[in-house]
Amino acid sequence: MRRQPARVRILERISQVPAAAWDACAGPDNPFLAHAFLLALEESRSVVPDTGWLPHHVVVEDATGAVIGAVPAYLKGHSYGEYVFDHGWAHAYERAGGQYYPKLLAAVPFTPVPGHRLLLHPEAAPEVRDQLVGTLIEIARQAELSSIHVNFATAEECQALAAYGFLPRIGQQFHWENRGYRSFDDFLGELASRKRKQVRREREGALADGVTIRALSGAELTPRYWSAFYRFYLATADKKWGNAYLEKDFFLRLGETMGDRVVLVVAERDGRPIAGALNLRGTDTLYGRNWGAAEERPFLHFECCYYQAIEYAITHGLARVEAGAQGMHKIQRGYLPVATHSAHWIADPHLRAAIAQFLDQETPAMLAEMEALGEHSPYRSAAGG
Repeated sequence: MRRQPARVRILERISQVPAAAWDACAGPDNPFLAHAFLLALEESRSVVPDTGWLPHHVVVEDATGAVIGAVPAYLKGHSYGEYVFDHGWAHAYERAGGQYYPKLLAAVPFTPVPGHRLLLHPEAAPEVRDQLVGTLIEIARQAELSSIHVNFATAEECQALAAYGFLPRIGQQFHWENRGYRSFDDFLGELASRKRKQVRREREGALADGVTIRALSGAELTPRYWSAFYRFYLATADKKWGNAYLEKDFFLRLGETMGDRVVLVVAERDGRPIAGALNLRGTDTLYGRNWGAAEERPFLHFECCYYQAIEYAITHGLARVEAGAQGMHKIQRGYLPVATHSAHWIADPHLRAAIAQFLDQETPAMLAEMEALGEHSPYRSAAGG
């Protein structure tokens, strides 16, 4: 029997809903939607109002009080940590006299990983999704928010959201697909000769001077390794962004509560960690998230973030590696362009019209760019070598 919606609640903390109830809607596939991940963000104070993230999670319950639908949502005072860039929209609206912030965001903070955003219990009636979307819109209208942004959703969700007046937008990432490889050498055999030699040269260079690399999970994730990785994370954030979003306690909590889903690739020399790459494992996908290093070494980034991830996926029979946002250099290492999806509800009809016009131009340009980049595939079937 399908469970019908009976009550909606807005939660200011993910701890206000039982983990098992939330996870029953989120499903097991995507670790970033897990209650434990979102809780670690909040309990570590990485995601709190002081950092511009006010949790505003939507939960739908049935007549018995069981959770049958949910949306991870936040009131945002800025557009940082989202990876779907709308700064230009905000600046244009504010120049015209509007107030773009706060806005409502349905997404996972600091996590450009595609997945469901309208989380439905397997027994939920179709009306539950309507209730979730309607609640998001009602929140925006009552609070007089400028907009709602559903980032890194599925293509099907964005198509459904268009019926509610959301504007669909596509982005681009680079993912590696496992074509049934038996080993890393098997994967290399699919590359054009020049690319194959390049990968081998980079892997040899990364492991020069006695560097060793290990992939750690579960009980292997001791505080020593988390402390080292956090130093690497801070160093990289300082060089690239100037602001470290995640607190050290987040990583410690992640290891304690989700250690079996963490794959921390650590490079060491003489027993001392010098670099690391944080991945989380889903049902059939390895997700690359954060990287950092204590020293600059040729090719070590490629080895820890891309080649070790591929090797892990092959060894463990995973279908793909999603290596995060940006990075056209990933193409030459076997990661090909794929579309990502978001949807945007804009309250002001004039701003909506302007953004719609912008997206009418951006979308074909993005598709053309992806097609052009795909022609640079390193695989023999595409490269002819």
